[in-house]
Amino acid sequence: MSSTSRILDPVFRSKIMSAAEAAALIPAGANVGMSGFTGAGYPKAVPLALAQRIEAAHGRGEPFRIGVWTGASTAPELDGALAKVDGLEMRLPYQSDPTCRKQINAGTMEYLDIHLSHVAQFVWFGFLGHLDVAVVEVAAILEDGRLVPTNSVGNNKTWLDQADKVILEVNSWANLDLEGMHDIYYGTRLPPHRMPVPLLAPGDRIGEPYYRCDPSKVVAVVETDAPDRNTAFTAPDETSRRIAGHILEFFSHEIRKGRLPAGLLPLQSGVGNVANAVMAGLEDGPFDNLAAYTEVLQDGMLQLVRSGKMTLASATAVSLSPEAAVTFNRDAAALKKNVVLRPQEISNHPEVIRRLGIIAMNGMIEADIYGNVNSTHINGSSIMNGIGGSGDFARNAYLSIFMTPSTAKGGSISCIVPMVCHVDHTEHDVQVIVTEQGLADLRGLSPKQRAKVVIENCAHPDYRPALSEYFRLALDRSPGRHTPHLLDEAFRFLPEWKARAAGGR
Repeated sequence: MSSTSRILDPVFRSKIMSAAEAAALIPAGANVGMSGFTGAGYPKAVPLALAQRIEAAHGRGEPFRIGVWTGASTAPELDGALAKVDGLEMRLPYQSDPTCRKQINAGTMEYLDIHLSHVAQFVWFGFLGHLDVAVVEVAAILEDGRLVPTNSVGNNKTWLDQADKVILEVNSWANLDLEGMHDIYYGTRLPPHRMPVPLLAPGDRIGEPYYRCDPSKVVAVVETDAPDRNTAFTAPDETSRRIAGHILEFFSHEIRKGRLPAGLLPLQSGVGNVANAVMAGLEDGPFDNLAAYTEVLQDGMLQLVRSGKMTLASATAVSLSPEAAVTFNRDAAALKKNVVLRPQEISNHPEVIRRLGIIAMNGMIEADIYGNVNSTHINGSSIMNGIGGSGDFARNAYLSIFMTPSTAKGGSISCIVPMVCHVDHTEHDVQVIVTEQGLADLRGLSPKQRAKVVIENCAHPDYRPALSEYFRLALDRSPGRHTPHLLDEAFRFLPEWKARAAGGR
């Protein structure tokens, strides 16, 4: 133990060991719950040591794979390292690692893509099988055994509660001023004994600043000192700025109509450059005293908090560029007055989302002319990342907004199509679609009315004639006229329909 060790409880101190020694305690075939959410707060040392152990086992001809459950995506030191040695049998509930994605789509790794609000309760229900081991990063272990979380919470409370064995990584890179930023709620129950979650405003604190963990379950404590592997965001480009502009104009319109207050309602924003551009637009916009009740706090939202535009941000994790991560860690003492990090079963809780009246803004891969959204699959069968928490928010939000550039792959693919190749969010959960071309407000519209608005406002001009031609022929030839489709033509949209429309056919 180092002289500056953050492991203050003597029982936990007695269990300090190397990452390799800790990894040796994870058996083949185990289900392992690991901390980590959008690249924040994941264990830094044990997964790498476990990958080396698995690789050595495979070299001896011994089978060795495990199931890995997390909060959401992690980092190359976890997902990437284990996937590269063919160490993952099952992955859930969300990933964004290219090696994992390749193996999932090749059929050599199983993947369960589920709503993030469902994970903890499914584990408690016993729906996912037994959780054998938890590997959780913390910032410190206090004298009485309480655990100080780092910059993500995710499903960590559930992993610590449900796992037979617990391995803790104590990361001294995390600022001890993070203590007090978290709100770990221990009031959830199993049916039929559930009670309402007593959260009435985004900043309400209903739990404790610490994790609880039975010391008898802790089999190893590993000391680390390493930052998260963060990904830099690109500066907003013209397309992202135009999407953001349409959304901000829509907010102003809703305020004039009396459907939103001057300071808006609590905001939820998905991960990505477009979402960050919307936050940057809010920084310069006319809206003050903003609040967020979301999954992740990104660079743009952090800037809103730092500037005072946003008075409160509730999330389950941060997802920051390397520069912003350093700032967040350095300024934790000041930021914890305005930032709350919660378990994802609370940050994504449908009851709370509906009660607070969240404005949900999420990205997508494609939308069809009737408002159905695909946010997970390419060509109908290949996973990209996963549904994440977008469904938790979209179905229960006050306003459900989906956004994307109108085209992909340099303009060769339209992101507005006749029929999505995979449905994650049905037309019933989608109120607004936005591209750089414009905004389609779908509230109160029938399917045929939605189609006209989506084509006219969101489709790229290069594809608008083809989409209009498809819709015209569907109106004429479809056996049903409520949601007109030509099922034998819907997925042949490119390039046949573009050429057909250009030729005036």
